[in-house]
Amino acid sequence: MKKGIHYKLISADAKGIGFNFKEVWKYRDLIFLLVKREFVSRYKQTILGPAWAIIQPLLTTIVFTFIFGNVAKLADCGAVPTFLFYMCGNIAWQFFAGCLSGTANTFVLHRGMMGKVYFPRLCVPISTVLSRMISFGIQAVMFIVFLVIYLFIPQYKIGINAYVLMAPVLILQMAILGMGVGVIISAATTKYRDLQFLVGFGVSLWMYATPVAYSMSLFKSSRALYLIARANPMSPIIEMMRYGFLGPDAGSVDWLSYGWSWIFTLAVLVLGVLLFNKVERNFMDTV
Repeated sequence: MKKGIHYKLISADAKGIGFNFKEVWKYRDLIFLLVKREFVSRYKQTILGPAWAIIQPLLTTIVFTFIFGNVAKLADCGAVPTFLFYMCGNIAWQFFAGCLSGTANTFVLHRGMMGKVYFPRLCVPISTVLSRMISFGIQAVMFIVFLVIYLFIPQYKIGINAYVLMAPVLILQMAILGMGVGVIISAATTKYRDLQFLVGFGVSLWMYATPVAYSMSLFKSSRALYLIARANPMSPIIEMMRYGFLGPDAGSVDWLSYGWSWIFTLAVLVLGVLLFNKVERNFMDTV
């Protein structure tokens, strides 16, 4: 071994399936570089570039407002602007869906890099989630601008309250949940490649099971449907986000459902990390 040069063998003989947080922290510079590469490559060779981070949720919100809000009348949000109701839900959901979809093909998309050099493999999904946070930050600024505009329109009533302080916690939870589900799918995709074709379809189904296109108040006439909707770990997150920024007409707070949401989130994260670390040892043989 040459003086000053250290080598690390990429091996499938590691013991246990734990997660070394200190090792990941040591590679924080690599995570930063991966975040930059992920964000730049997403908008590379596009005419509008990062502006798509604003255009996409804006167009989606307009479509949802017209179809689900004005035609189907699914947005039971009182004096709260329907446009803000859907923008808040769409931005939150797209962040979660982006974290999930972006990490779901970790091994398949990065097999070349992972097969040549050693680094904690979990750096890749972490960098993907952080990259999505940049886009989410841009979209959040857009939402705040529209929120301020509507605050000065007399016919609308927006009840911003103290629950808005829960926003950082809700964002963190969506990131953890999205990454947890994503790495589970990524681990399974190394053997069952069909899953990568079902991710987009599954995320779409999950969205319609979440109060993004409609209000949770629609289920209050049926206790069974209401409880099923609340069992969705994303439902209390979207509801609390809307409650904090728009008021009780647009959302609600159910601490029992939210507690269950955190239990589910942490369980998925632990399971995802364990499966991810187990698969990374020999994924090159199956990918």
